[in-house]
Amino acid sequence: MHIEVATEADIPALTGLLTVLFAQEAEFTPNPEAQRRGLLQIITNPQIGFILIAKEGAVVLGMVNLLHTVSTALGERVALLEDMVVAPESRGAGVGSRLLQEGVMVAQASGCSRITLLTDQTNQAAQRFYRRHGFEVSTMIPLRLDLPNSQSQSD
Repeated sequence: MHIEVATEADIPALTGLLTVLFAQEAEFTPNPEAQRRGLLQIITNPQIGFILIAKEGAVVLGMVNLLHTVSTALGERVALLEDMVVAPESRGAGVGSRLLQEGVMVAQASGCSRITLLTDQTNQAAQRFYRRHGFEVSTMIPLRLDLPNSQSQSD
């Protein structure tokens, strides 16, 4: 298994992984076209962030997606771990740990001083996984406001 930066050629496999992820999350529903558009934006605009993939030969086993932003509290660049998923048949073999460790190293090398992520409240396995890798529960509460935009209105 090796870790590499995702390319446009990986988008079909990544869309499949996101379908798995969003099918298990309470707030999201898989939408392959929307996922394709989002992945393409990240892959073709590295200033937005990066997507790392774990591959065995030509098979994509998992992905981690980190987006860049700036924290005014820290006065520094930070990252949002937007998506992380390992194919069900590849879970339990260390793929997720390798992806996360590599993602943390790349974020740190690109000047990020913090990584923030969201996980479902009911996903205890994911919470244990992230805690094992040094993440801590924040006292911040996420709130969301969905905004209509021209893209969603035309879908």
